[in-house]
Amino acid sequence: MKRINHLTLIYTSILFLFCSISTIAQTYELFKELEGKVVDSNTNTPLIFTDIVIKDSNISTVTNSDGEFLIKIPKSFLHGILTFSHLGYEKKEVKIASIKNHVKIALTSAYTELNEVKITANTMDAKALVIETLKKKSTIYNNNNTLMTAFYRETIKKRRKNASLSEAVVKIHKQPYNNFKKDHIELVKARKNTDYSKLDTLALKLQGGPFSNLYTDVIKYPEFIFTEEDMPLYSFNFNPSTQINKKLVYVVNFKQNQNIETPLYYGKLYIDAETLALINAVYSLNVSNKELSSRMYVRKKPRKVDVYPTEATYRVNYRIKDGKWHYAYSNISLTFKVNWKGKLFNNVYTLNSEMAITDWKVYDTKLTKVRSQLIRPTTILSDKASGFSDPRFWGAYNIIEPEKSIESAIKKIQKQLKRT
Repeated sequence: MKRINHLTLIYTSILFLFCSISTIAQTYELFKELEGKVVDSNTNTPLIFTDIVIKDSNISTVTNSDGEFLIKIPKSFLHGILTFSHLGYEKKEVKIASIKNHVKIALTSAYTELNEVKITANTMDAKALVIETLKKKSTIYNNNNTLMTAFYRETIKKRRKNASLSEAVVKIHKQPYNNFKKDHIELVKARKNTDYSKLDTLALKLQGGPFSNLYTDVIKYPEFIFTEEDMPLYSFNFNPSTQINKKLVYVVNFKQNQNIETPLYYGKLYIDAETLALINAVYSLNVSNKELSSRMYVRKKPRKVDVYPTEATYRVNYRIKDGKWHYAYSNISLTFKVNWKGKLFNNVYTLNSEMAITDWKVYDTKLTKVRSQLIRPTTILSDKASGFSDPRFWGAYNIIEPEKSIESAIKKIQKQLKRT
């Protein structure tokens, strides 16, 4: 089975990998920035990964781990509507003209009647439902050539301290779901800053960058989790159903069968009851076997170091437009323990990456790629700290609002750049 991520560990004295970054000239449309927070109407708990879309457009973003969001509204949509959608909650539509900055949006829980939940078990077993869902890529997913604009963020922490921060705007040349061609990614602009002093003498790099998140698209890339050979190794069962936008959603649990040594995944699949589309998946790799799970992630490391994952979790969200579903957002969190032979204490590193589709358009003809700006699945984003000194670095591009710890890290980087 293929794996989505690879970790490269090398001494800082060894040659680092760089990729060239080209800047595309762009004409900025006037826009209005809106910041806010999405919470549960009863508990006031922040709702992370809430989908935020300008109605009748493809412009969108998601809330961060603090439930906060920032979206740039083009001038032509200032009299439009902003929609807020979250799994298990009622969709909310708000007139953009009525929204004040730093607004708090409260969503109400959607309750599912018990008799609706029971329908699932009587019509199809859980495994058969998943197999049928994976077959739907040719009918209910976007089968056009699509150019997607996306924002990508990658962080590396040593315990709780930020050691590396990478951010990029990319163009995804998304191939139709009904063919087997791979997607391509074009780098628009990026910035990165790494404090190697916090990484001791070890440099951790996440190989693949935006491709790692793109490969969580289970429908386009089932080979990374549900191959025909692997399906018999899993067991499936139903969880109580939920709702999104007043539509019933089946919840399927899956995990590897007992007595199987190969590390496989476990988690939940959220499937639209009407169309059988996968609308959300949250899953983790079983890392109980340290040796085997380490082989799946670690590409390079010093001989005197033992490295193994203690947690590997993935999330992917899909969004519907004009009756067709498409990849919208994904998040990956990997935690590793690094043991130096001869040292008393070990170190814990957390690598987190997320990518959100912020706009997209359909092309009737084959997409034209600028080859000099394409990045490869083996790419490691290069060190480009200068972008952090420019408060308008992203221009009109939408980004994911940084959470508190990342915001603090950006401020520290800016202070360092001013001093130097």
